Amino acid sequence: IGSSRLSSQDVQTDLVVRVAGAAFPLHKVSRLPPAGRSLQLLVIRKAVAVATRPDPAATVEIELDGLPGGADAFEKAARYCYGANFEISARNAAALLCAAAFLDMQPADGGLARRVEEFLAQAGLRTLPNALGVARRAADAVALRICNEVLFPTRSPPEWWASELAALSPVSFHRVFTALRCRRAGPEVLVAAATAYAELLLADGKASDHRALLESVVAVLPSADDAPLPAAFLCRLLHDAVTTEASAKTCRDLELRLAAVLDQATAGDLLAFAFDGAGERVINTESLRRVIAAFVERESGAGRNRRASLSGAAALGAGALQKVAKMVDEVAAEIATDESLPISKFVGVAGAVPKDARATHDCLYRAVDIYLKAHPELDEIEREKVCSVMDTLKLSYTARLHASQNKRLPLQAVLSALYYDQLKLRSAGVGHDDEDNDARSEAGSARMQAKADAALARENEALRSELARMRAHMSSGMQQSKGSGSRTAATAAVAGKKASFFGSMSRTLSRLNPFRAGGGWSKDTSSIRESRGGAMNVVKPKRRRSSIS
Repeated sequence: IGSSRLSSQDVQTDLVVRVAGAAFPLHKVSRLPPAGRSLQLLVIRKAVAVATRPDPAATVEIELDGLPGGADAFEKAARYCYGANFEISARNAAALLCAAAFLDMQPADGGLARRVEEFLAQAGLRTLPNALGVARRAADAVALRICNEVLFPTRSPPEWWASELAALSPVSFHRVFTALRCRRAGPEVLVAAATAYAELLLADGKASDHRALLESVVAVLPSADDAPLPAAFLCRLLHDAVTTEASAKTCRDLELRLAAVLDQATAGDLLAFAFDGAGERVINTESLRRVIAAFVERESGAGRNRRASLSGAAALGAGALQKVAKMVDEVAAEIATDESLPISKFVGVAGAVPKDARATHDCLYRAVDIYLKAHPELDEIEREKVCSVMDTLKLSYTARLHASQNKRLPLQAVLSALYYDQLKLRSAGVGHDDEDNDARSEAGSARMQAKADAALARENEALRSELARMRAHMSSGMQQSKGSGSRTAATAAVAGKKASFFGSMSRTLSRLNPFRAGGGWSKDTSSIRESRGGAMNVVKPKRRRSSIS
């Protein structure tokens, strides 16, 4: 341990102060020379006052932890108190100011801080290199104090220092943050400093300069590689940026930051960002869509790299995408209740995640159904646009059964669900010969139950297909009224076909076979208009009592 003797050789020292491994033999306060220009070392005076020793003449040892500037700053402060010479320069001025504040040697007392400020005013800040050096050293002194507090807390709560950063300007905070990185502060320290500074500064800012202040704060935030900020915090910042109409650069920066940690967000975080301040109207769907799309793009690029490496990492990435997909479905279900939300906005958010990212589309179907219920005035084409975000083939049996009875869904969506169930019924009929043997086993019992459920769906299947035939008949009747030739052909078609009810239903479903386009139904609504226009040969139904009123 190093030692530095600053006191007079004539008076025996009775006080040893240890700072950062260095020992300083001094005198107690009562024996310090009366310099007449300082309150002396207040911290030492307090430490000696509370020290209890059996022998008042015994040497007292104290240790100062967390002193800004370390041993060098303390040595100069002690020299000042003893009236000894010491040098103030642009390199140590910031550390001396911080040490003077720590030792309570303030300018109002004519102490060390005033001496340093006089130097800065007369010489230190008169040249640009010195001024920059002072700013850099000041930032480093603050960073050193923060690091010391993290390692050896002196106050409670441990992160008390974070709230004091709001006194800094954005430029000064950026210097402090750079100094923290140079001192290899941990990510948790960087995140705490950034979040506390942004929240406190923006909370204290006036409405008139909130936009400019927000843009300044975002510009000095740490990169996602240095310290990924919490998703909830980024959602709040992005909401403020959109609300105050911040610059496109600021909004895009926040969107990319949020996309990098989107799998850590919750549906509540995204909803707080998507809705207005009152939580009544959706205002940020475009920004939300860009965030989701950026996350999907990141995962797609990272997925290719993961597939080339370990399968475990690939599974982890797939899990993150599925988690975000579920979260997006929850958000879509909530924003669907907004009666003023256009179809394009809803489809943009709900369809931002690829369809194959979801193991099942039940949650997405719920969001679609809520939107259709909140917008009953939509026509058939518009409802098909809403339903284009989901795939009926990925619905569970319960969801398909509900969809087949859902009058809010467009006809093509219902037929797609029914056609899929019809194929399953035909596949189940192949194994009819082994039914008796299968019924004896547990697996056979489950199959019998599934067939019973399918039988219940068959009646609904017939009803929905009858509705389809009635709609097709009305469409063909309108075409027949335009010319006798088409009417004669339709009449001949009715007279020449004596098919059974089930066979006629199958042919109708086959003409609307959704699998010809690769599954689901087409997003292109022009194909729907063509089918209505006569491209599909429909069979005029027999005259019978209608089963649907």
